[in-house]
Amino acid sequence: MIPVLARSGYAARGVVYSIIAWFALLAAFGAGQPMGSQDALAKLLAQPFGGLLVLAMVLGLFCFALWRLAQAGWDTDAYGRSPLGLLIRAGLVGSALAHAALALFALALLLSLSLSLGEGGEGERSLFGMVAGSPPALLAIAALVGGVGLGHFVMSWHLSFERSLPARPDLRAVCRTLGRTGLVARGIVFLLIAGLLAVGAFRVIQSDGGPPTMRDALEFLQTLPAGPLWLGLIGAGLLAFALYCFAEAAFRRIDLRLDDLT
Repeated sequence: MIPVLARSGYAARGVVYSIIAWFALLAAFGAGQPMGSQDALAKLLAQPFGGLLVLAMVLGLFCFALWRLAQAGWDTDAYGRSPLGLLIRAGLVGSALAHAALALFALALLLSLSLSLGEGGEGERSLFGMVAGSPPALLAIAALVGGVGLGHFVMSWHLSFERSLPARPDLRAVCRTLGRTGLVARGIVFLLIAGLLAVGAFRVIQSDGGPPTMRDALEFLQTLPAGPLWLGLIGAGLLAFALYCFAEAAFRRIDLRLDDLT
């Protein structure tokens, strides 16, 4: 049961990042605009059989949120109780909450509700409005997001994600390359979001504006010198991350079982 939850969750995350990466690459060639995770779900809904696809995403993202909680609570990857291990496990809880919120947004799309919990959503706008006038709070959030971004670089450098890779040398080598590339690209996006939050701490932010998102980070890349090049590189990196998610869905070692939870 738990392996099914985990694998369906990794597959759902892979679908989301595939769409984000594809539109980032298109934007790099001047054929569209970057998208964030919620834009990706909205785009998916507009496809033939979009309702069924988004329903599968709702289930997959909820499954992934539950798996992240299990990873943190039962320490499935043996991070331990060291300061770094506890920090990583806390990050897993944050990931669970983020994916649960994304699943709720997808459910809202599916039910044609006006609810939105993410990019530009009323719930998150209201929450963001509560801290928008407090530079220390924004800086604290920026530091947290930036820490997550730096954590991606640490995992990529130390190959800490390798402990769950398949034993076959050929598959392991491919997954290692995809994982390292994808983690670096995703880490850069998180650092850009942290930077946008930090800049916001030193200027007046309208309370009805939402927090910066992945789409904002990718759009910021377009404004830089040689912006299309940077956007294309990050898009390729996010595509590698999507492929790594699919590889995890197919090959990741998942040792936790229902009996272990009792």
